[in-house]
Amino acid sequence: MRRFSSLIPLVLSALLVLTGAFSPHASSLADVLPTDSEPLVIATAEGTVSFSVELALTPETRASGLMHRQSMDPDHGMLFRFDQTRQVLMWMKNTPLPLDMLFIDDAGTIVGIAEDTTPFSESVIASPGPVRYVLELNAGTASRTGISVGDTARHRAIRQ
Repeated sequence: MRRFSSLIPLVLSALLVLTGAFSPHASSLADVLPTDSEPLVIATAEGTVSFSVELALTPETRASGLMHRQSMDPDHGMLFRFDQTRQVLMWMKNTPLPLDMLFIDDAGTIVGIAEDTTPFSESVIASPGPVRYVLELNAGTASRTGISVGDTARHRAIRQ
């Protein structure tokens, strides 16, 4: 059995290549295999909006973020949690998806929104003040769903 168990990674890699699931644009298997996500809810003036979010909680996951992603489901996003409340500087280097970035304070209140950011840009996108969290969504999502400054995000990673 030991002889066959060492072949499993090789067979999986061959299947990914043969089915076209692995592309030269993917930075790792995490880009082609499903990732764990969790529910996040935003309370807006018109009601609640739900998303399924991946978490970026460590320096490594925050550094890579959504880089190299070619697509993302309309109701998905990525929630970045920083170790302390501070001015946050983001950029779109190696990110082919245009995004909306929601800047969120300690209490979960959205304090700023950078809409429709430019793919691959190295320009700095600064939070409007000290924040603890950033939620990245597909570009146009904030406008389409009525999300605005003052709305509240709820998720287990956001302390409230």
